[in-house]
Amino acid sequence: MIAAAGEYGKMSAMSPSLISHSFGWLPTGELVTAYTLTGEGGLSLQAMNYGGIVTHLRAPDREGRLDDIVLGFDRLEDYLAGHPYFGAIVGRVAGRITGARFMLEGRTYNLARNNGPNHVHGGLVGFDKRLWAAQSVTRPDGAPSLRLVYRSPDGEEGYPGAIDVTVTYTVTADNAFIIETEAIADRATPFSLTHHSYFNLAGESTGSIEDHELQIHADETVAVDENLTLLGKRVPVAGQPNDFRRSRRLGDTLPSLYQQHGDLYLIRKKEPSVLVPVARLTEPRTGRALDVGTTESCLQLYTASAFDGSVIGKSGKPYRAHAALCLECQGYPDGANNPAFDNILLQPGQPIRHTTAYSFSIF
Repeated sequence: MIAAAGEYGKMSAMSPSLISHSFGWLPTGELVTAYTLTGEGGLSLQAMNYGGIVTHLRAPDREGRLDDIVLGFDRLEDYLAGHPYFGAIVGRVAGRITGARFMLEGRTYNLARNNGPNHVHGGLVGFDKRLWAAQSVTRPDGAPSLRLVYRSPDGEEGYPGAIDVTVTYTVTADNAFIIETEAIADRATPFSLTHHSYFNLAGESTGSIEDHELQIHADETVAVDENLTLLGKRVPVAGQPNDFRRSRRLGDTLPSLYQQHGDLYLIRKKEPSVLVPVARLTEPRTGRALDVGTTESCLQLYTASAFDGSVIGKSGKPYRAHAALCLECQGYPDGANNPAFDNILLQPGQPIRHTTAYSFSIF
C-alpha cells in the first residue's frame, strides 16, 4: 500500500501506480503526455515527456500532509513560453562551457552563446526542449518507473556525434526519486546531464528558502569570474561563506555567497559507479528532509537568485529571489576544454551510466 493525496492533502492508502494523461500539444502538432508515479511511501511525482520535466513532486511532512515541493507550472503553454529550466533534463552538457566553444580531435566546435560569453545547458534548444519517447518499466520490486528515450543527432546545437540517451525515473517505496542515465555515442562528444528541479521543502508557494538548512559534503568549489565562467581552479571552502560542510541556515549565508548564486562543488568521489552522499537539505517547520546521492563528480548549487517575481507559478503566486534551490548533480561542465580537471567526453561505443537519488524523509 502507498500514501497518496486524500482529503485536505493528507495521505491515504493506495497501491503503487503509474498513470498518464494528455498535457497538451506542441505547436508542431505533437502530443505531450504527463505521467504520475506514486510510490508505496507516499512520494508522488508527475513528469512529462517534453524535456523530461518534473512538473509536480508531492512529499509528506511530519503530520502526513502532502505538499508540492518543486517550482513549475500547471500548463504546457507556460513551459513553452520560456522558463528557467524548471524540473528539466538539461544537456547535452549541463552548466557553462567557457567561451561557447571547445576543441576536440583537432577541430574547434563553436556553440551558441546563450549565457553572456558562454554556452549554458545545451544551447538554445537543449534536451529540456525536446520531446522524448516514454514507456513504463516493470521492476521486480514493483516501484513505478518511467523510461525516457531521446536520440540527439550529429550536429544538434553544434555538438559532434549522434547520442542515444535513456533517462529513467523511479519512485521507490522509501520515498526516493531515482534518476538513472545511460548514453552511447557514435563519435567522441562532450556529454553531461543534470536534473534541474527547484526545491522548496515547505511547499512551492511558500516563499523564501531562508529557513531551510543545507549541508554539502564537499571540501572544494571551482573558481568563477563575474560571468560565472568556470576558471578551472580548485578553491577550498574552509573559512569561506560557501562552506556547508556543517549544516547551515540559508538565510544566514545567502547574503555572503558570490552573487548570492551558489557554487559548483567538487564531490568526494569513490569508485565511478558508487552512489555517494553529497547534500542534505532540511526544513524545520514541516520536518521534511532531502538527501542527495550521486555517482557524478560535481554538485551545482543554485539559489534562484535571478528570480524577480515576474514568473507566476502553479499556485498563482510570483516566484521571487530564493524561492527555491537547485542541487544539480553533473560532471564538470567545461570538461571538454579541461579534460585533465574532469573528462566528460563520451567515447564511441563506450556507454556511460550515472545515477542520482533525491531521497525524502521526516525528522
